[in-house]
Amino acid sequence: MAFDSPLSLPKPKAIPAHLPNGHSPLNPSYSVDIDRNERENAFASIQSSMGPHREPIDLNDLRSEDAQVETRISHGQNAKSPAQQYEEVDDSDIEALELRSAARHERDQAPPTPQPVGRSSSPFTSNPTIDFDGLSWPSAGTLERLRERDSPEDAAARLAKLSGAVRTILECIGEDPEREGLHGTPERYAKAMMFFTKGYEENLRDIVNGAVFHEDHDELVIVKDIEVYSLCEHHLVPFTGKMHIGYIPSRRVIGLSKLARIAEMFSRRLQVQERLTKQVALALSDVLKPQGVAVVMESTHMCMVMRGVQKAGAVTTTSCMLGAMRKRAKTRDEFLTLLNRK
Repeated sequence: MAFDSPLSLPKPKAIPAHLPNGHSPLNPSYSVDIDRNERENAFASIQSSMGPHREPIDLNDLRSEDAQVETRISHGQNAKSPAQQYEEVDDSDIEALELRSAARHERDQAPPTPQPVGRSSSPFTSNPTIDFDGLSWPSAGTLERLRERDSPEDAAARLAKLSGAVRTILECIGEDPEREGLHGTPERYAKAMMFFTKGYEENLRDIVNGAVFHEDHDELVIVKDIEVYSLCEHHLVPFTGKMHIGYIPSRRVIGLSKLARIAEMFSRRLQVQERLTKQVALALSDVLKPQGVAVVMESTHMCMVMRGVQKAGAVTTTSCMLGAMRKRAKTRDEFLTLLNRK
């Protein structure tokens, strides 16, 4: 029996174009089309950011703009918000869409990823962050302290009162406030305490105003390793650490340094780490109306190191996820992966 040489055999025919599904590398137009679309989208984003001159966004304009949209919607008119928070898409929707587009047969479809448990909306999201009549999340005595900026006499009286309280503390612990080493300490500590808590005098509007810009970017923006120093409100001793802030814009971005300033404003108060983490996340959410916000903080508390259980190696980690970061596990995992904390 004669055998044909392999070189003489006819080459196998290419798979017909209608057989491979759209996501197959055997489809020659797939990679070309995808690459072209991505380039066009990126180019369009760059062009939009280099378009006609527009002034930075004022926070008062943001509120009036959002109020107008809500009014049109309430009257039954079609109105698209300029910065809508897209919270309606979850993992099951995305998985189902991917499977429908990629699978060639129903048997190839896998069940959708189960919804994460315990990720419902936080009750803190109903509390407004910006108080335009006073300060951001002011306490009872905050406004009075703010008014003393225009009254040097009242500010001096407050400092003298605080110095007297420190002097009383020194006496109560068995020290002599008049000895050389402690001479002037009450006044120095009073001034230091006013600096440690200077965040009470700051307003989110004043910090952010003029640094919110229009930008066609819808991917993660992350600023890592922001150093944070605060005072534990339970013992008035420091806790220090680093904060990581990320958000997915919705046509509004903020100057990167403002993220650090927001963290600084809320940390320079008597705090607990859990509240501090949420306040930073909600402030950013209120200002930008992004698709999602994530804040992670890692810190060491001196109240656990210097007293109590005295565990020097203990590190406390807290997080706050809002919007797409809370509802979509893939987006949350991407953020944590980029932090190298997963």
